[in-house]
Amino acid sequence: MPVSTRAGTGTNQEAVRRHNLATMLRSVHQVGRTSRAHLTTTMALNRSTIADLASELEALGVLRHADPVATAPRAGRPSAGIEVVEGGPDVIAIDVGVDRVVVGRVGLGGRVLERAQRQLPVSPDPRDVGDVIAELVEETHQRPGGPLVGIGVSVPGVVRRTEGIVQFAPNLGWHDVGFAQVVADRIGRDVPIALGNDADLGARAEHFRGAGLGVDHLVYISGDVGIGAGVISGGAPLGGAGGFAGEVGHMAVDPEGLTCHCGNRGCWETKIGADAIARAIGAPADSVATLGAVLDAYVDDAGALDAIAADVGRGLATIVNMLNPQVVVLGGFLASLHRLVGADIVREMHDAAMQAPGRMVKICTPGLGQNSVLLGAAELAFEALLADPVGVLA
Repeated sequence: MPVSTRAGTGTNQEAVRRHNLATMLRSVHQVGRTSRAHLTTTMALNRSTIADLASELEALGVLRHADPVATAPRAGRPSAGIEVVEGGPDVIAIDVGVDRVVVGRVGLGGRVLERAQRQLPVSPDPRDVGDVIAELVEETHQRPGGPLVGIGVSVPGVVRRTEGIVQFAPNLGWHDVGFAQVVADRIGRDVPIALGNDADLGARAEHFRGAGLGVDHLVYISGDVGIGAGVISGGAPLGGAGGFAGEVGHMAVDPEGLTCHCGNRGCWETKIGADAIARAIGAPADSVATLGAVLDAYVDDAGALDAIAADVGRGLATIVNMLNPQVVVLGGFLASLHRLVGADIVREMHDAAMQAPGRMVKICTPGLGQNSVLLGAAELAFEALLADPVGVLA
């Protein structure tokens, strides 16, 4: 086993130092730019130790000195700044939807450096999706960048992450697909690949740097043809025993309702999914793939969405009663729906929810816009670097 040659460090000292390097990098990565004084306070370390850590991360090519940052009004002279490096390490983030795939090159600080999107056919073959991803990776990585340190993939389904397998993605028609290997074969990059559920990754990104920043209890509802949810409880992701937590689109709300893609009848998804909304506003069936844009341009009678708004609000009331979140973020086409009938959704939620949890929750749209899930996939890809920058880059 290699032995550290840094003078004066034993095994425990080295472990502590690498932990502190990771903590500093993660802190600056979250905000992009901060002051050394802030890091001194939040990490409970002295100024010289912070300076040493900053210098080591600068040598690794991930952070750099920045202009002084004011810490507080009338608090003395500004503190030396520190920020992520432009042209430093980056990742490939992949957001596979039911009918489209988005690929981005994302740098430290959550900067989307390049972004490309392509539509997919109905029930696409995983290998064909892999081919599309490979083409989009080439498109987004034409210009030179920093070292590639990971690939994160979001999928609208249940994922066995350690095995890289999509266990069940009903709206894609996938069962037990080794999609991490498919992506690895098509891209041909020798870096770790990690899979995650789209709603879970949306929740992760919104909690880390979006509408849920500083919030310990959050639910992110994804609207991508179907409906799913990612849950942050007590500041940590809630996955459940088998990774099925958050499948709110399959709450049974109408025993006499339509048959769902999952095989059951009357799921919430059949009431508020993209197909249901398209029918409500008289949009053609082929508009489902771009429903968010259709809703953004919708200028007809919003009363056509009254029943949809009521169903969204009642479903949210159930979620609020069960999970007692501080924030519920409506993502995907649900963000566009919120702009049209948000007041109706909130009113219905308050009417149906228990009074106490209903008063505590805020219903909002993503702080990261259309990039919540993509940035969640990027965070998945950055995990190894953020956990041990020395181990990945040295």
